[in-house]
Amino acid sequence: MISTTLNRIKEHEPCKNGWEKLLKHLNKTKPDDDVLPYSVIVESNGLQDALWCCRAEPQYSKEWRLFAVWCGRQVEHLMKDKRSINALNVAERFANGEATDEERVAAWAATWDAAWEAAGYAVGDAVGYATWDAARDKQTKQFLKIVS
Repeated sequence: MISTTLNRIKEHEPCKNGWEKLLKHLNKTKPDDDVLPYSVIVESNGLQDALWCCRAEPQYSKEWRLFAVWCGRQVEHLMKDKRSINALNVAERFANGEATDEERVAAWAATWDAAWEAAGYAVGDAVGYATWDAARDKQTKQFLKIVS
């Protein structure tokens, strides 16, 4: 089980609302070094905050990166631009120590260009929102598998 502590989360200056919500859920008023499973953070604050808290445990950066790639692969079939698919491939290779920082930066820049171009076509696309909701549910389940 991958876990963290409130003290390690606090070191990264969490947002006030999310921090207070987590403390309240844990019936605590201040940070401590008690073991805090990521599944509890998901239960309390949701996947987005749990993912933010991953920065408190950088020794798992490979797992976090591969999870991000897995999330992208769930919607890869919707990617019409090869720059986005290439970014997934580079990110996966980078997580596995097989791509350089330069490759990662180049893929990131190309992906931003693709995203800005696509944004002009995607504004207001209800299908995109429905896809995001379904992907988020699947991502939450996969994240809980990783950290449990």
